[in-house]
Amino acid sequence: LKMSWFWFYLPLHLLMAACLCHSIKAPTTSSQQSLKTDLFNFYHSLMLADGKETTVHLLKDIPKRYYFVLEEGRALAPFTITVTPCDVPIEWSILVHKASASFLGKAARGDHDTQEVSKSQKAPSMVSTIFNYKGNSVETYMGMSSHSALYMLEFLSTERDTHITVYLTDTTSGQLYPELPVDPRIDVIGIGHTTVTLTWKHSPSVLQHRENIQYCLLVNEKHNYKSLCAAETAIRSSGMKLPPTLALSLSPYLLEPQQVMILSNSELSIINKASSGEVRQICMGTKNTYTVLNLSPSTQYYFDVFIVNLLTNASAAYTGTFARTLEEPEPKVMELKDGKVIQVVLDGKKQKFYSLQYQARHKKIQFTFQLCRGQVRVHITKNGKTVALENISGMRYFLLKGKLLDTYLVQLRSTEESNSSVKVQVSPHFHKPLFPLLPESLKIKSFSKLRTCNSVTIAWLGTQEESKYCVYKKRIEEDQVWMELRSADRCSGPESRHKSEKVLCKYFYDMNLQRAVTTETIKGLDVGTLYLFDVYLFGPSGIPVRYHSKVVKTRKKC
Repeated sequence: LKMSWFWFYLPLHLLMAACLCHSIKAPTTSSQQSLKTDLFNFYHSLMLADGKETTVHLLKDIPKRYYFVLEEGRALAPFTITVTPCDVPIEWSILVHKASASFLGKAARGDHDTQEVSKSQKAPSMVSTIFNYKGNSVETYMGMSSHSALYMLEFLSTERDTHITVYLTDTTSGQLYPELPVDPRIDVIGIGHTTVTLTWKHSPSVLQHRENIQYCLLVNEKHNYKSLCAAETAIRSSGMKLPPTLALSLSPYLLEPQQVMILSNSELSIINKASSGEVRQICMGTKNTYTVLNLSPSTQYYFDVFIVNLLTNASAAYTGTFARTLEEPEPKVMELKDGKVIQVVLDGKKQKFYSLQYQARHKKIQFTFQLCRGQVRVHITKNGKTVALENISGMRYFLLKGKLLDTYLVQLRSTEESNSSVKVQVSPHFHKPLFPLLPESLKIKSFSKLRTCNSVTIAWLGTQEESKYCVYKKRIEEDQVWMELRSADRCSGPESRHKSEKVLCKYFYDMNLQRAVTTETIKGLDVGTLYLFDVYLFGPSGIPVRYHSKVVKTRKKC
């Protein structure tokens, strides 16, 4: 503490030296201004600006001190100091030179760490501590001084390097921060599986300066933040990138109502819909009720509301709250029956599992999956233990062994954002399969050398089982190729095609798989035109399997 007095008196002695040229008389407004100018000239780097928010960087265990002089324009000179820690708790104090005579002050909050030191207490060396605080809350000191006074603010961080903001003002400087309501709590008025609805009382600043004020909501899964700068510091320290042109302190040209800031693991971006991320910030103008969407079920979230002045970037924090979303209901489980084929459509956006259950009536069973569209992940468990887990493409068989009455659970999920669909069948191993025997590959090959202006030759593999193959063609444009190939339903049969698209049907098989290949030349085509060719394979049960579509263009010149 002795060092505090030394550092206090160093600028004071400089000030006294500067004052030797002045007559000794009662302070006046002009003489006070001269004192302030002299002190500024001698110790300008440590003078705290009046009416401006100052960012102060603190090194661990190294005190930092700032000075300010109050002007005397009336019987009592009021002043307000607001300190906002942007990270760890700090210690800060206000000291005053005893020659300043009387002063009267009180803390804006009744915090248990706040101590008032009476003016009657005698501090050594004519210096008195009138206020001190330790913590990470935004703290405001409001005081009155009846004479010109020299004050010192001392800041100390004992945990690590950090930064804070300091705002000094008197009645002539106006109020920088938006005003909070008498009751600054956030109320949770609705909770769902993926939604939480919040409401809060309006800030008086909204009623006075509606066009320059807006509410911003911060959502995260860790804890509440006591200020917007504290939230920004935590995000930066987690390793996320904050582009220099974008920050959590808001600017009117950056934000529009209903925009959302998402801080993902890469960098911050502004989008127009809610999305998942580390921290979600939603600015909704002056609306004081909001429903947060797209949350995870059975998850605790912390919610902070900040009232932001768009002209000054200053903000004030409501009292944060938290809520836990409801548990996701157990998905409905459909029972599978022996030999029956079902088709399941999976929602890619919601990424939910579709569950199927089967109780074995035989020791050996076979699951058959035919992918119709998109990409599907299959997870099969037997009595709670995983027996198969993979992404499927085309046709996939799983032959499983177990005991009678074993319970199998099949969970299906789309691995794409678009919808996917798949056909599923379970049957005893000895049961005659409904799906046809498949060749090694379902690709269709075209021969460039055999391509003419009005014909195309294609080939495909067959099997050792006599089966029916039907060929279809469809004329398409250049810009339709990608969509046709992506949207093709590989489970749909020829019944979905127009009759004019049918080319031919033929039966084919070969006991020697090396020779199980067939070709077909499709004639009567237009010159320089794109065609989409499909081959459908029909087994004994009549269920079709569609080969992968092939796009071929006839020659322009022959």
